[in-house]
Amino acid sequence: MLAEPAATRYVTPLREGGSLPGLVEADDLRTYVMKFTGAGQGRKTLVAEVICGQLARALGFRVPELVALDLDPVIGLGEPEPQVQDLLKASGGTNLGMRFLSGALGFDPLAYAVDPVQAGRIVWFDALINNVDRSWRNPNMLVHGGELWLIDHGASMIWHHNWRGAAAWAGKAYDATDHALAPFGPDVAAAAADLAPRVTEDL
Repeated sequence: MLAEPAATRYVTPLREGGSLPGLVEADDLRTYVMKFTGAGQGRKTLVAEVICGQLARALGFRVPELVALDLDPVIGLGEPEPQVQDLLKASGGTNLGMRFLSGALGFDPLAYAVDPVQAGRIVWFDALINNVDRSWRNPNMLVHGGELWLIDHGASMIWHHNWRGAAAWAGKAYDATDHALAPFGPDVAAAAADLAPRVTEDL
């Protein structure tokens, strides 16, 4: 179950995501990146975020804490941008919050080396969830406290947008050619041997 804090202050929009997430403070005295249910990408994107993020954490990957973040649109009345105002008004109620990692940096393969074992585990996990959005163009990883953190799994589980085609998706090989960690020689076989037996119905 996700914790359920309430947003108390809208701080600023974040321009890096296509869905225009926002930085908010909450009544648990923490700061979150809020991803809105009213964004154009739709609620199923947030469902994928939760399922894949929690699965990643259960398998031992570092993922910022996810919460069900309650939003009263009035907290953004002072926001001057009409686009943000419209987004807040369309997103009243429960949204997705991701714990803000202060001081985190976007992953840069020239500045942060990843060993083949760790690279293999991440590539294997992305193949499992069919994550099409961890490429060298947009790594969707952060470096915080000297460690690698995985974020933004909304473009995963493509099949759940069209369940009739799910079986066909399951049979497709995962193309890791453009994966952000491909240059690090990921040891996918070792990752599969360790992680695959842990993906059970109980998990």
